[in-house]
Amino acid sequence: MSWFRRKRESARRPVEHVDLDSLLALVAESLGYTFAFARDGSSMSLKAAPGTSPEGAAELAVRLTGLRREAGRRAREDWPMLVSEHLAHAVAGSGDPVDACDLDQARPLMRTRVESVDEVPDLTRVVGRHLNADLVELLTVGSRAVRPEEAGCWPVATVQALDLAVDNVRREERLGVERIELSGTPVTRLTGASPSAATHLRWLDDYLAVPADGALVALPDPYTLLLHPVDGIGVVRAIERLRVHAARTGGLSSQVYWWHEERLRLIKSDIVTQSGQTRLVVAPPPEFAKVLARLAV
Repeated sequence: MSWFRRKRESARRPVEHVDLDSLLALVAESLGYTFAFARDGSSMSLKAAPGTSPEGAAELAVRLTGLRREAGRRAREDWPMLVSEHLAHAVAGSGDPVDACDLDQARPLMRTRVESVDEVPDLTRVVGRHLNADLVELLTVGSRAVRPEEAGCWPVATVQALDLAVDNVRREERLGVERIELSGTPVTRLTGASPSAATHLRWLDDYLAVPADGALVALPDPYTLLLHPVDGIGVVRAIERLRVHAARTGGLSSQVYWWHEERLRLIKSDIVTQSGQTRLVVAPPPEFAKVLARLAV
């Protein structure tokens, strides 16, 4: 009778879950594991097949709630890759004392870091939000980015999880403040011990007096912010100095940004060499162009 009962339980489950379980079973076996699913489908246990691991090796529990949610958002042709990555990651991290799928364990270690969009191989495989078109703020646990199927296990929405990480950054670290000059132009350098410096833009007033028109920002690396207040026409020279410095460092971004009204806008500028002379060609966003016009009067 137990066989018929299992058949009835399988028939009551969504067909998508049944198909995903079939993939999970195939991948588990290909990795050399025997497996068993929890009755509610929320997890599966893996155990190395006989002869492939030390006697008495502990079973590995793999949470599936987040994986099922992520699979529901993806095309079916993505499922084999999704399942393979999920199980391979679970096996590789079996010795990690922190289960990133458990919010209680992950919460104290949650942080954010900013990356160039071009440096993230696949934005669909990380959890984050765009600061602008070319920079993304990633959610991390420890030193690595959180994957969607891990965050999908948590009883909070992604935006709430990111806010928890931001709160951790503010509580755990204060950036160092230093006044420096770039070819005669004074700027403020903020530095931190973790790659979360850009997260502190939200509390810029804690570090320097920010005028109503905001501040110029350069991000030479994830640990550093270079800032100059937008408080006079001297800001034009500051854009040039920051842009040249950022290009030389070759770090997080070679561009200069405008932090204003809780937004980070790109001030696109190109270093052009023509007839042996180098000059900066700036294409500011319309709102910043209006500020420059007003400051020039």
